Amino acid sequence: MKILVAPDKFKGSLSAVAVAEAISAGFRRVWPEVEITHAPIADGGEGFADALRDALGGEWVTTRALDPIGREVDARYAWVESEKLAIIDMSETSGLWRLKPEELAPLQANTFGTGQLIRHATERGARKILVGLGGSATTDGGIGMAEALGYNFLTSDGEDLEPIPGNLLALIRVEAHNAIDLPEIIAACDVQNPLLGPRGTAHVFSPQKGAKEMDIVALEEGLLNLADVVANDLECDFRDTPGAGAAGGIAFGLLSFCRAKICSGFDLVADTLHLEDRIAACDLVVTGEGRIDGQTLEGKGPAGVAALARKHQKPVLAFAGSIADSPAVGSLFDALCAIIDEPVSLDAAMQRGAEFLERSAARAARTLRLGQRL
Repeated sequence: MKILVAPDKFKGSLSAVAVAEAISAGFRRVWPEVEITHAPIADGGEGFADALRDALGGEWVTTRALDPIGREVDARYAWVESEKLAIIDMSETSGLWRLKPEELAPLQANTFGTGQLIRHATERGARKILVGLGGSATTDGGIGMAEALGYNFLTSDGEDLEPIPGNLLALIRVEAHNAIDLPEIIAACDVQNPLLGPRGTAHVFSPQKGAKEMDIVALEEGLLNLADVVANDLECDFRDTPGAGAAGGIAFGLLSFCRAKICSGFDLVADTLHLEDRIAACDLVVTGEGRIDGQTLEGKGPAGVAALARKHQKPVLAFAGSIADSPAVGSLFDALCAIIDEPVSLDAAMQRGAEFLERSAARAARTLRLGQRL
């Protein structure tokens, strides 16, 4: 029996790498002879750099950068020396996890720290930079990032504009003459939202980052002005591009200021891991994420794994902290296992995620072995 373990992260509890290790430990506890290989995945959100670093044998590079509200923190990105490849999670510096609930600042939080990481990797000699988008605390359209890369944002008086979303309505001009030369940049995301409108980043995502009704209006108007100024001064307009609204609109910023390309995070990871070939060569595919529900069907990693497994007629088993009672979700996988097996608070479940997951995997392994005997 050859098993490929290809899970996503359990958000807030376990990285994709840790999930794969816990599942493998559970299987081996009761089925020691089984052959298990790992292919931790990501869809562009948090854990993107970790999954690719693990797959490509990269190392971590640590530097100092600013968090969403301007505090200096230690931050890291993955580096693959043989390819001069840098892999950055934008959430590493600009992520919601960096802020306490009382620190959420939708009109101030910005992506300057992400720009610092891109600059650091560029100055290190990167030939290509992959940027995973997701988990942001920001809705700045990428202006903070752009300022860190040398762009200047000016008011009607010709004064420098502090690159925060609350100032976007005062933006009159963008200047690129101090911008640094950048290598190829690819932005990986798992959403198709445009920058503006009812499905745009302000209306859909900013409430998760502390934005109230009036904040949403201000953010939307500011981003509209940013798009107009960029179209005029940089002669490009990506406001309607699917995915431009990812991670507070930093995808729009990467397209506009870095000439980046946007791609599916899962597809990029799957290609890098040669995931389809590995699925074709195994007998059972195991995946999972923190919660499996309707959102899983919209470009999330486990759905991509399941689709590849179906293509090669391989059975697919999924683990999750919780599972929505949905026919569409149920039809995606051959079997689903919710890992919590005792009454427990959410905090305890998150803290004990590896323990619950390993026990659940051991139960699944016993069931599979019984099926072989019948």
